[in-house]
Amino acid sequence: MSEVLRAVDLSKRFGRTMVLDRLNMDVPEGGVYALVGANGVGKTTTIKILMNLEQPTSGRGEVFGHDSRRISAQDFTRIGYVSENQEIPEWMTVEYLMRYLQPFYPNWDSSRANELLRQFDLPLQRKLKYLSHGMRMKAALASSLAYRPALIVLDEPFTGLDALVRDELIEGLLESAEGSTILISSHDLSEIESFASHVGYLENGRLQFSEEMASLSRRFREIEVTLPEPAGLPPNWPSAWINVERSAAVVRFVDTQFERDRTLAEVHRVFPQPKQVTVDAMPLRSIFVTLAKAGRKAA
Repeated sequence: MSEVLRAVDLSKRFGRTMVLDRLNMDVPEGGVYALVGANGVGKTTTIKILMNLEQPTSGRGEVFGHDSRRISAQDFTRIGYVSENQEIPEWMTVEYLMRYLQPFYPNWDSSRANELLRQFDLPLQRKLKYLSHGMRMKAALASSLAYRPALIVLDEPFTGLDALVRDELIEGLLESAEGSTILISSHDLSEIESFASHVGYLENGRLQFSEEMASLSRRFREIEVTLPEPAGLPPNWPSAWINVERSAAVVRFVDTQFERDRTLAEVHRVFPQPKQVTVDAMPLRSIFVTLAKAGRKAA
């Protein structure tokens, strides 16, 4: 697959603070790429640079194969962008907003626009300033999906929304996004896990990993070892085992490079004759929390 979005040695400094440090990221065509990480690690800054809303200190972003600083008007007609703090003209009604935007997008699909308005149950004659936060996000998403963009960029779209509204937004997104490439940053990790194909973990201004969701899910496992009697931790601890917790004769840790045969062989090498070894899969949220904790310990 080719890359619709790329960051190439992308750096951004605000005063003395380095927010992005030679970030490299590829978003494959047709994929749903989830960019995750703690608050303040640079997710929104990355997206703003890619959308030409911020300028990089060095390096570059690429959209549709060319520098994001030279995104053309024609390119923007192929991009749907929705941000948590997106500004929309509050004096417009929902219906007026849709009619106002239509001439700017050659591929505007009026039937799809009307379908989205009905699906999201948006009040057509109500001004945007009188909508709830959830309704405003629905209006922003409907207006960005009506022209069936090739690239959909969503920056924290689910923040502050209840579960029902999140489900409605995801349903509308997936129904309209066939053939599109999606980049989404969000803290609603359980929601992202249900539909993302790729995930990138941003920490200290760089991607710590970027891979297919299925691969990530396969290689992270929570291991619990029950020992015959209490014992200290051995010195030859594998580097892939992180977030170690010990309680009497029980040791818990996360293996970040799990392969069943190799991992179990290592467990028996490090803990000769364990009483019991349990292996549990981890949801994306647990993986994220594990990495965040490990990052703080290493800092």
